[in-house]
Parts: sequence; structure tokens; C-alpha cells
Amino acid sequence: MFDKKFRPRRLRISENIRAMVRETNLSVKDFVYPIFVVPGENVKEDIPTMPDCFRYSVDNAVEVAKKISALGIPAIEIFGLPEYKDEIGSSAWDMNSPVQRAMTAIKKAVPELVIVGDVCLCQYTTHGHCGKLSGHYVDNDETLKLLQKVAVSQAEAGADIIAPSDMMDGRVAAIRDALDEKNFSGVSIMSYAVKYASGFYGPFRDAANSAPQFGDRKQYQMDPANAREALKEVELDLAEGADIIMIKPALAYLDIVSQVRQKINRPVAVYNVSGEYAMVKAAGKLGYIDEKRIILESLLSMKRAGADIIITYHAIDAANYLNE
Repeated sequence: MFDKKFRPRRLRISENIRAMVRETNLSVKDFVYPIFVVPGENVKEDIPTMPDCFRYSVDNAVEVAKKISALGIPAIEIFGLPEYKDEIGSSAWDMNSPVQRAMTAIKKAVPELVIVGDVCLCQYTTHGHCGKLSGHYVDNDETLKLLQKVAVSQAEAGADIIAPSDMMDGRVAAIRDALDEKNFSGVSIMSYAVKYASGFYGPFRDAANSAPQFGDRKQYQMDPANAREALKEVELDLAEGADIIMIKPALAYLDIVSQVRQKINRPVAVYNVSGEYAMVKAAGKLGYIDEKRIILESLLSMKRAGADIIITYHAIDAANYLNE
């Protein structure tokens, strides 16, 4: 029976009233913008599967970082394509690699911008897997020693946050030990604690030239069917010293984001990954959707689910929309 005393529409009657009672707000300060750096100078390469995203040489990455900071976006995450690859991914901790050089140059040019360093080996190894191989199996404990080298090199280069994305067991504790031993106790760890073996990563693997040369990554990334396991991964990483917990991908896993948010009192990040981004851009280009509206609605859904931090390729567009 309709009770006329209760009319929810009263609180939707105007924009100012809607704003007054709005439960979730999206801010430019929520965003981290991922960038790809490559060898060379004055390079700006299109990424065909990721419209409006590019690979930059270090000099151009510095200019992009300045623009990002001017928009009010507080952080970037840096991914790189190395000059050389080998079986163990040694270019990942080479201080002359594009990632380390970009971190140093950006920190000097834009010191207030937070730099997140992705720690993984897939784009640095000839085989495209995220660690040291033993046959066709990634050797977990041997890989930890290599990840420690990567993390320390990035901290030395200027990273404020280290983000291990490899999904090796025990890597948070190993990285924390290595950072503390080298007097980088102030460098945070944002763990890819819940990283699913997802089909949404395809465009990124094109962008970073990081597709595995055989098999897949299901032996170390999580089964998309599992939710309880996600909570266990979070519990383990927090116990090992993670400062921020990340869930990846975002849109297809908002139920996981919500469950994690309800269970922990640490910051929660999500990665709005390349496949999620590319679908929106493709549909927008074809005129199937209102791209601006869908971008903002999608990002808002991540905040509503419980994310404090959103790593997204939409960050520049979204910042411009929110700053209008």
C-alpha cells in the first residue's frame, strides 16, 4: 500500500538536493594513472588496443607527468618495456632501464607526484612469465629473490609505493624485508593481493609486450570462480606487511571489492584494467554509449563498492570531466 508520507523522490527533485544526500563521491584525488615507458628519445607510440594511451620515452613521460599533476591526479604507476630481455628478467632491476630512469626524472621534475612502481618480471623475461622458471613451472622462492632486487632498485630510483603484481607466495614479506634492510622503511607496499587470471588483461599484454610464450598464468594468478580464497590472500598479505590491498580487475569483481572492504581497515585499491578500458573506448567510438557518462558511472561503482584508490587509464578523461 502506498504511504504518502514516504516519497523518496523528494530527495531527487533538484541537483543541489541530490548533491546534499549523495552517499558516494568521485574525486580526482582517487585516481592513479598508469603510464608505459620505453627506450629512446622523443617517443610517443600509439597502443592500438588501448585508444588514447601511448608508450613514452623518458623525456616525454616527464612531460605527461607534469600534465597529470596539473590536473590534480596525485599518482602514477609506471610500467616499462626494457632494452633487453633474458631468462630471469634482469633488466627489471637495471638502474639504466626506462622504468628506473623515468622514476628518477619524474621525481625530480614533479616531486609532489606519487610514483607507484609495478614489481613483476613478465615484460622483462624472454618467456613472458612472472618469475624464474624451473622447466615450465615458475619457481616461487627463487623468484622472491629477484623481486627483492626489483623493489629495491625502484625505491632507489624514487618510487614512493612498491606494487608487486607477480602473485608469488610470500612476496610482500620478502619485499618488506629487502626495503627495510636498505633503509627504505618509508616506502609503502600496495599489494596486488587479489589478482585473478582474467581475460581482461589482453590489451595490456600488447602494450607491455608481456604475453607468456607458452601456457598461461593460472598456476599463480587466482581462479575467477573463487571469493573465499581472495579473503585468504588479503589476510596473508596484510600479515606480511602490505600497506594497501589491491583487487584486479575491478568491474567484474566488485563483489570481491565489497567483501574485502567489509573485512579490513586498510586502504583498498582497484585496478580498472586495460580490457575494461578498451571496451568502453571502443563502444564510445562507435556511438553505442555515452562515453563520458559510462566512464564516470563505472568509476563511481568502484568507489561505492569500497575502493579508496582507483588505478585507471580513464584518469585523464575523468579528471577533465570532474574539473569542468
